[in-house]
Amino acid sequence: MKYTLDSLRPKLEQFLAPVLDRAGFELSYELRAPENPHPEVENPEITVVFSGNDVELLLENRAELLLALEHLSMEAMRLPAEDHSKVSFDANDYRLLRVEELRMSALAAAEKVKRTRVPFHFNPMTSRERRVIHIALRDEKDLRSESVGVGPARAVVIVPADMPTPPAPPMPYGAPRHGSRGEGYRSGNGQRRGNGPREGHNRGGNRPRGGRGRGPR
Repeated sequence: MKYTLDSLRPKLEQFLAPVLDRAGFELSYELRAPENPHPEVENPEITVVFSGNDVELLLENRAELLLALEHLSMEAMRLPAEDHSKVSFDANDYRLLRVEELRMSALAAAEKVKRTRVPFHFNPMTSRERRVIHIALRDEKDLRSESVGVGPARAVVIVPADMPTPPAPPMPYGAPRHGSRGEGYRSGNGQRRGNGPREGHNRGGNRPRGGRGRGPR
């Protein structure tokens, strides 16, 4: 299904505008047809771009609130799961900067695995972020990337090509899920660890606080 600004705007506004208003966020949003510098990673047809005094709240804890709003909006609009990637929420170019950060992290981790021959576990990530890692390393001959763990603890591990994939380590009781700051179990290489059984995978304007929110411009 092809999504357009005109077809998506009323469905999104019906859900998102009241949510932002009742939460008291100083935020507005605009629907745009994006230009995608990394179409192999993300290639949405529509991007919902937020602005306003509370943008930083959306981007805390690796954009936890931004991604939650995105997911809830997709469900409220009843978009099929396979179409969720066609609509993306963003603020302050977070998505582009995050892709670049993940690509650099993947390359640095790959070099470490080649040098030490010790598997490298990343923090738990969303499926979109795991995809960035897999694509960044897809041409590597001496190692491979796989996803391990289940649910919010699902993460990427980089392994030498001739070595079996290690299971995801257990997450201690009370440890935060993906995107949390400053806490959690860390491995010897300094990465927080996920949990769950192994599962292979290759591959503008503002308004006064508390007032009525502004919809898409």
